[in-house]
Amino acid sequence: QVQLVESGGGLVQAGGSLRLSCSASGGILVNYAMGWFRQAPGLEREFVAAISTRGGSIIYADSVKGRFTVSRDNAKNTVYLQMNSLKPEDTAVYACAANQKSFSRSSLEYEFWGQGTQVTVSS
Repeated sequence: QVQLVESGGGLVQAGGSLRLSCSASGGILVNYAMGWFRQAPGLEREFVAAISTRGGSIIYADSVKGRFTVSRDNAKNTVYLQMNSLKPEDTAVYACAANQKSFSRSSLEYEFWGQGTQVTVSS
């Protein structure tokens, strides 16, 4: 069973950047497709980005396309989410998730989750 820990969240002004990291232990990351999701207060969990096991396929939510970049370093058992041109509406708890079954936008497909890291974008 893989354990996931996110880091890199914080407070940033609109237009700024943050890089989130998701470190995995207890499993070999190359065996998992990885996703990033976010949840703002009072709203449902939202898909942000996903990357296939070796990084050959990537998908983004329309709301972040062109601003966010997902990547992975399987040798370091780590997945990254580079977030540029941040907007106040990007404020949320961001969580990474691992999935052995499929490369997917659906949170229901993901088996393992991190605890999340808070990202707050001020206007």
